[in-house]
Amino acid sequence: MNFASRHGKTAYRIAALAAALIVLSATAGPVVISADSKQTQQAIDNANEQKGQTENAIDENQGTIDSLNQQQDSLEGQLGNLNTQLTQVSVNLAGIEKQVSDKNDEISTTSAELDDATARADEQYASMKKRIQFMYECGDSYFLETLLKSGSFSEMLNRADYISEISAYDRKMLSQYKNTMKKVEEKKTSLESEKQELEDLKAQAEEEQSKVSGLISQTSSSINAYSDQIGNAEANADALQDQLDQQNSQIDALEKQLAEEKRLESLSAQSVWRNISDVTFQDGDRYLLANLIYCEAGNQPYEGQVAVGAVVINRVLSGAFPDTIVGVIYQSWQFEPVSTGRLALALARDDATDACYQAADAAMAGQTTVSDCIFFRTPIPQVTPRYTIGGHIFY
Repeated sequence: MNFASRHGKTAYRIAALAAALIVLSATAGPVVISADSKQTQQAIDNANEQKGQTENAIDENQGTIDSLNQQQDSLEGQLGNLNTQLTQVSVNLAGIEKQVSDKNDEISTTSAELDDATARADEQYASMKKRIQFMYECGDSYFLETLLKSGSFSEMLNRADYISEISAYDRKMLSQYKNTMKKVEEKKTSLESEKQELEDLKAQAEEEQSKVSGLISQTSSSINAYSDQIGNAEANADALQDQLDQQNSQIDALEKQLAEEKRLESLSAQSVWRNISDVTFQDGDRYLLANLIYCEAGNQPYEGQVAVGAVVINRVLSGAFPDTIVGVIYQSWQFEPVSTGRLALALARDDATDACYQAADAAMAGQTTVSDCIFFRTPIPQVTPRYTIGGHIFY
């Protein structure tokens, strides 16, 4: 094997960086982690199960939205009825308030009439008191003198009738005013009673108005609460739909991966693995492999670094993969550092440590800590590893 010096690879760095950038631009897309077809099929089954759960969750969420919309529609119908009821109550209350106002005016008029009748009765009573007092003080002599001064018997009779009529008039007017006062008082009492009835009706109408207003406020709050719940449910529906779309994309990617892995398995089964002695390594292979090991396992124990290098070499030996280190490392969608550009940066700076170079040498010499495994990754439930070293599983 012809290995280049670690410190004489400036030209290879530039070439490798350019090649990495070309491969990176040509293979931009989702990073696919390879796995054998059995494990990938299990992953597809799990993804389909999760998809079914998401679809059920979408159906349940839609049922919730429909139920919330129905309840909101019902409440809006109730709100419409309550607004109509409030309008009727308000009109009724306004009518009652008008009646109360009219009744107050009527009571005021009747009170004025009662005051006038009382004043007249008081005047008539005062006049009568004066006449009675005069008659009491003057006695019969006044009436006798009045009669004796008559020029004739006819005049005397007229004067006697006049005196009698005055007395009768006083009694009549006093009785009349008393009756008027009684009627006015009865009318005022009746009006006060009617006013009280109207006040009671007004209080009932105000209470009903307050009750309906409270129901309107409560119903409006409930409608707003349902609107918030519907908004949350719709947001959840969008999130579930995004989740379903992602799951569908994942299933599509896994199915494509499964097809590719089956193709590789079939090809690998039909091919013969080469011996390490049959491989001719090129200048720069050690440099490239060491920096890939640094990107993939620079934080792993030395055993794990050798394992990553061995996976690359196992692929070179397998007939299902390219037969060079460059071809294996830059194969589309196989190594995440290639897709993200991390390997290109590592190559430009030669980030590989002495341990990474040592691991690359061991792998290129045919050493392996993971037998003939051709895949590795961080652990996931869907993959049962043959080996676990550090933070990686190998299969």
